[in-house]
Amino acid sequence: MKSAAYRTSQPSFEDLGTHLSEVTFVVVDLETTGGGPDSAITEVGAVKVRGGEVLGEFQTLVDPETHIPASIAVLTGITDRMVASSPTISQVLPSFLEFARGSVLVAHNAGFDIGFLKRACERQEVPWPGNTVVDTVALARQVLLRDEVPNCKLATLAAHFRTTTEPNHRALSDARATVDVLHGLLERIGSLGVDTLEDLVEFTHRVSPQRRAKRVWAKDLPTGPGVYCFYADHRQEDGSVRREVLYVGKSKNIRTRVRSYFTASEKRGRMEEMVRVATGVEAHECATALEAEVRELRLIRAHAPRYNRRSRNQVRLLWVKLTQEAFPRLSVVRKVLDDDCQYWGPFRSKQLAEEAVMAVYDAFPIRQCTRRLTRRNPSPACALAEMSRCLAPCELDERAEQYEEVVAQVREALTTDVRPVLSTVGRRLGRLVDQERFEEAQSLSARLQGYASATLRGRRLVAVARCPQIVAALPHPEGGWQIHVIRYGRLASATRSRSGEVPQRVAREAISLAETVLPPRPEMPAATPEECELLARWLETPGVRLMDIEGEWSWPLHAGLAQGELARITLGSAREDSPVAT
Repeated sequence: MKSAAYRTSQPSFEDLGTHLSEVTFVVVDLETTGGGPDSAITEVGAVKVRGGEVLGEFQTLVDPETHIPASIAVLTGITDRMVASSPTISQVLPSFLEFARGSVLVAHNAGFDIGFLKRACERQEVPWPGNTVVDTVALARQVLLRDEVPNCKLATLAAHFRTTTEPNHRALSDARATVDVLHGLLERIGSLGVDTLEDLVEFTHRVSPQRRAKRVWAKDLPTGPGVYCFYADHRQEDGSVRREVLYVGKSKNIRTRVRSYFTASEKRGRMEEMVRVATGVEAHECATALEAEVRELRLIRAHAPRYNRRSRNQVRLLWVKLTQEAFPRLSVVRKVLDDDCQYWGPFRSKQLAEEAVMAVYDAFPIRQCTRRLTRRNPSPACALAEMSRCLAPCELDERAEQYEEVVAQVREALTTDVRPVLSTVGRRLGRLVDQERFEEAQSLSARLQGYASATLRGRRLVAVARCPQIVAALPHPEGGWQIHVIRYGRLASATRSRSGEVPQRVAREAISLAETVLPPRPEMPAATPEECELLARWLETPGVRLMDIEGEWSWPLHAGLAQGELARITLGSAREDSPVAT
């Protein structure tokens, strides 16, 4: 693993991008029969400029092949007679696209003009070339203050910048006026550090200059997989510096991903705030993408960065415990103890745990009360016993002996076979659907899904956690193999064999250098459940090859819900002997 920290530095020529004086702009304006998507173009006007010099102009009337409304004719001066002998858009479009080839398109209220051009391309089955687009309205709203101009209409801006051409709702005149407006706006933003096309695009997307200036942090970062940490250094009263990790992320290409935080592609508000607060970024290169994912989880757990939302509470999970009492019951708990009890889960919230438990209650008459019961002193049954929802072992009659069998069935339903719960509750679900009680059916369906998912998740974690060592490999897209050593559900080593290297030799070296992992509590991973689940998901990826394994990596056939099985139950087609598999 390689790591390095990067702070703001002088940008290189590569970082500067294309200077605005070298950019070819095509400023375009359209006149149309209206503003709706079904309206047609009546005139196209465009001016090509670079470095303040006009390189060419494009202007033509267009036959809209429809009537021009009187209100539009009065506004633009374009009448049906004027366009009667003009070319159609199918004839004009190829010429305009050739005129604008390789340029940056500029328009005042670009969404309107560019939208018409894109729809014209679509109707003519001509691919849109994908030119970069700059909107002078958006640019003016960021540059000009309200006390300078009352609005950002073209006529208002033309008067403000004293354009040589006055806009008059004709395409070429309006395009010429927009050229002068563009130059006036570019002159204003030049003092804000916007000197390149890349700066201009980010500026129009409201990316602050301070945020753009930090893009040099990504300049020397690795291009391979790994994790990155944005941090802020805080100077203490004693002169020391305390480093706070603000955000941890992962990527298959660290440099590209970190650079995106300083562009308009990053639209999350909290990320913009994070970049503004950060004073640097630290990168850790990893051998494989899986190692990067695992390292991200561990760093988030270690630092609890305030701008990370996912995986902040990896250890704050809930479990359902089948207690060891005279008459066992199900209890939602926060910790797994070494008490020989059966634990089921984990669950990310109390609501999810309780919903899954309700599915078990729907299938088995296990007690739901929290009273401490003994086998010597009977106590009165509750209302659930009268509703046949509880076997009432508290009364110490013959049902108390039957209760042990029910507990054994519950234990099997939590660890081995979900079919009894699915078949029992599924029949009730089918009745709800038949009665068109769809809201209740949806709630019960979610309960069943949560139950089956929790059972399968738990078995997958146990399957990986009980193996002292698993060595597995996955072909790398660029050749060679990604090799991982997993011990008791924890990633102990990760490496990559290059093309031409013997993967078995590389794997042996990875094993010798792997982290020593002590056996954890039975049926619990040595890592967090989230890390173990990540490893289990990777092991199940198509193409993964097992190179060596100690222990047995498997889980019961009926420990989960087969794809589409819940839908069949909802439709009432499930039977008690219907197959349920993973």
